[in-house]
Amino acid sequence: MKRSWWKILCIVLLIYALLGGLLMGVPRKAILNETIRNIYFHVPMWFGMMALCGCSVYHSIRFLRNPDLLSDIKAASYASTGMLYGILGIVTGAIWANYTWGKPWSNDIKQIGAAIALLIYAAYFVLRNSITDIDKRARVGAVYNIFAFVMLLPALWIIPRMMESLHPGGMGNPGADPRDMDTRMRMIFWPAAVPGFILLGIWISTIIIRFRKIEDKNLLHV
Repeated sequence: MKRSWWKILCIVLLIYALLGGLLMGVPRKAILNETIRNIYFHVPMWFGMMALCGCSVYHSIRFLRNPDLLSDIKAASYASTGMLYGILGIVTGAIWANYTWGKPWSNDIKQIGAAIALLIYAAYFVLRNSITDIDKRARVGAVYNIFAFVMLLPALWIIPRMMESLHPGGMGNPGADPRDMDTRMRMIFWPAAVPGFILLGIWISTIIIRFRKIEDKNLLHV
């Protein structure tokens, strides 16, 4: 029970985010209308991706300091879940854009930045799978993972804010300021949706790690 408290918290937060996101009131904004509720699901995907990729690069650094196959397994597992969150972010964003902008892909700078971020991490997995030697794969993967995370920051958060965008948050305007969300939405978004989806991503990653530990049991000597 002591080890599962965060899983229970994750479930509670996600239930609150789901019910609150679908049932509680939202501000009436032109064009967005009821689609503004997607902010509870679309935006947390990107926060989740950053958090999971941060966990991944942490384990990559640990591997480089003290080579251990388990650290490499954790790095790859967190990165794969982060990649999943990025794909979900793209998909939910495309659906939202189709209703509000008239088409799912408008070559908006934030869409392009998100696509670049996914391609960078896709290259991480291609690189890993192209190397058969386990130790070399772990070392090269760890170094590239650090590079990928460093590139993730400008692709998702810095460059899009420096340019005109259809998204909220263009030209330095924070995407979650009072002009975009009222108090009711912030009470769901920040305390429930964002941490809830981050915890879910960590939960999924731990399950992947368990499976990979079983697959590599002989190499891990456990």
